[in-house]
Amino acid sequence: MNPVARRSAMGFLVTLGVMLGILFGAPHALDTFGLVQATGFAALAMFALSQGFIWGYGGVMSFGQAAFLGLGGYAYAVSVINMGDSTLPILIAILVPTLFAGLLGYFMFYGRISDAYIGVITLTVSVILFQLVNTTSGSQYRIGEAELGGFNGIPAIPALNKLGDAGNPLDNDGVWYAAMGALILVYALLRWVLASRFGRVVVAIRENETRAQLIGYDPRLYKLLAFMISGAVAGLAGCLYANWGGFISPTVFGLSMSAQVIIFVLVGGLGTLVGPMLGAVLIQWLIIEAGSQNVVDSNLGLGIVLVAFVLLIPQGLLPVVRTLLMRLPELPAKLFKAKIVEAKAGKPADPAREALAGEVRP
Repeated sequence: MNPVARRSAMGFLVTLGVMLGILFGAPHALDTFGLVQATGFAALAMFALSQGFIWGYGGVMSFGQAAFLGLGGYAYAVSVINMGDSTLPILIAILVPTLFAGLLGYFMFYGRISDAYIGVITLTVSVILFQLVNTTSGSQYRIGEAELGGFNGIPAIPALNKLGDAGNPLDNDGVWYAAMGALILVYALLRWVLASRFGRVVVAIRENETRAQLIGYDPRLYKLLAFMISGAVAGLAGCLYANWGGFISPTVFGLSMSAQVIIFVLVGGLGTLVGPMLGAVLIQWLIIEAGSQNVVDSNLGLGIVLVAFVLLIPQGLLPVVRTLLMRLPELPAKLFKAKIVEAKAGKPADPAREALAGEVRP
């Protein structure tokens, strides 16, 4: 195994270990309110994963990723109200946005629409779904027993229950284990997808689509499949999001949700899987903290954070931390060289500055 692959495998194992520790440790370390908040963080982290996968690895900028989140949430809410048992509605919440992503992606990718217009189309679709669902007020707008509720949304959504046992709903601890366990599983599956031949071709198309096409790959098909995977992950996140609050409304399709997930990815680090999850948790925590005080408007604070990261740390948090960690083993040698330079030059040197600069000037 080459050093890069070995480092990647070690990073995956460390991340998996940390996530498993959080999975089993959070119910013992947090109170009920904190655990409910953590469940919401897990759902949004999965939503960020969907955006990070299709944008960071597929090279497709989806400005309307909230459309798949909302479709997953509404598909679960409607189906679980009609069926009672949540086992099949979970699958429906994944299947509906996956098929919708396949239909939308077919016309975008096989129609050879440019990347800029793909962003506009996905954003427009999200706005259309918001307006459509927002106008479904009244008892006449129902699917079976489920009233869509218009701008009031669908309240009192039945929680997840044990598989095949509708009369045994999960408590707060159970919903946490389901949400965080699903996040771990999706993260591992996406790592496996990216390590497979399919994932390597997707990344190759992102790097140079023309070259990939010349050696025999169809970029349209690979982009479509990656887009559908992203829609499936966002749909599952929508299911968990609806469970977290027991409520779903048209705001889930709103521009704020689509903008937030882009910020999650930018802050955490584009081209990574762990970065979007960290960005989601960090930004959501900042939003909650800003909302608990009346000094700074939360939206203004979020905008300031975004501008600061774009200007100061454009690559995101995780790549910066990873670069620093990779340089740590080299730090003692650089300090030693700086001492030698100081002795030869006969003048004081700043070892820390020389080491961080990555070079020694005699």
